[in-house]
Amino acid sequence: MPPVLKHTPLHAVHIQSGAKMVDFGGWDMPVAYGSQLEEHHAVRQDAGMFDVSHMLNVDIAGADAEAFLKHLLANDVSKLTIPGKALYSCMLNHQGGVIDDLIVYFFSSDQWRVVVNAGTADNDVDWIQQQVHAGKFDVTVTPRRDLAMVAIQGPNARNKVWATRPAWEADTYALAAFTGAFVSDDILVARTGYTGEDGFEVVLPANQVEAFWRDLQKNGVRPCGLGARDTLRLEAGMNLYGQDMNDQVTPMVSALAWTVALKDAERRFIGREALECSTADCTLVGLKLLERGVMRSHMKVRTQQGDGEITSGSMSPTIGVSIGMARVPLGVKPGDPVQVEIRGKWLPAEIVKMPFVRNGKIVA
Repeated sequence: MPPVLKHTPLHAVHIQSGAKMVDFGGWDMPVAYGSQLEEHHAVRQDAGMFDVSHMLNVDIAGADAEAFLKHLLANDVSKLTIPGKALYSCMLNHQGGVIDDLIVYFFSSDQWRVVVNAGTADNDVDWIQQQVHAGKFDVTVTPRRDLAMVAIQGPNARNKVWATRPAWEADTYALAAFTGAFVSDDILVARTGYTGEDGFEVVLPANQVEAFWRDLQKNGVRPCGLGARDTLRLEAGMNLYGQDMNDQVTPMVSALAWTVALKDAERRFIGREALECSTADCTLVGLKLLERGVMRSHMKVRTQQGDGEITSGSMSPTIGVSIGMARVPLGVKPGDPVQVEIRGKWLPAEIVKMPFVRNGKIVA
């Protein structure tokens, strides 16, 4: 028998809209509502929305919450001093491998929230609770499956959210990037996203999300699926867990060294010792194919420093050529010529600095 897939609170809406559904990390999710290409361009040129309710908000509260998160995460949450401010971090195992990449929000010294990936959510919560008990921290861990989340992205995204919920504008107009604000006791609006465009991610009670989604659609926000989300995040140079990183690789070989805070020698976060004892021999880089073809995961890459492998690859709707990420030997740098094996042929490609696209403009 096929596995029983989980449903988000918007599942019935996706079905009614004629979305093509796929198994994504155990969730029945829309990959596209029609044209994936049109959905991609809607986000780059106007505004699109994504159901990201399969991702899990987890509240971390208690007297030891800050001390616990400083121990749990590779990035240093003590950087967060303004309520609503967020930080991107990896959560590592003791070998320095990436258990998950996540966003952590600071609300007060004893009130925090982490947002974890869908496919890793159950294991993440188990791991977090294990570390609470192991360190005897005064912390409560509360998975919030009562909440839903919608990402509205694009150059017109914020204006269309305000047109949909005018009362929210006063509290969110001045929000800086990677900052959130509660517009009511249970609705968080954050200026974050996974597309390389401006916009909001809105966390709200599950029983309110369908009305919000339909109201956004009435105001011209286009529903978008996982297909467009993947090409958008790849153009933005953003890693995908399970492809560009996993629990077998460290942030240092995943272009995520910037998320590891080592300055405070007294902060002995999980995985730090392994990172300090390891030597990276490869890195993650951006690739642009110079001939016709499409790069995909696991294709071989040949460089002057040795062989590598593509971790993510696709056709870029914005640029019009195939782009990708690849794990290659150290020393490979932007501008270097490389070759990618596609269907038995070695095609020329070029190493480029990521991101490929930012705020709708081609930068690679």
